[in-house]
Amino acid sequence: MKHKTKRDQAVDFIKSVRAMDPAILNRLITKEAGEELAQFFFSYSASLITKDPSKVLENTSSLMLMGYLIRSYEEKTAVRVLSLMQPAASA
Repeated sequence: MKHKTKRDQAVDFIKSVRAMDPAILNRLITKEAGEELAQFFFSYSASLITKDPSKVLENTSSLMLMGYLIRSYEEKTAVRVLSLMQPAASA
């Protein structure tokens, strides 16, 4: 079985989101991100687009990468917190 690259996984995810019923997508966003974070991203996106509409494509790419980096940061933080909760190994 071929190991999927990060790009392959991203393409698969985007395809599934595109095919998703909007109501289901909204529930998924609310469940995973929460209303506050969703609103933050909406406001941030709107401010970027209104600042320089000619850079919509560049800003969209940056926003997608920022979301990826935030998720990576969350995962690394969670691993760090879990490792701190583990009892110290006796020497």
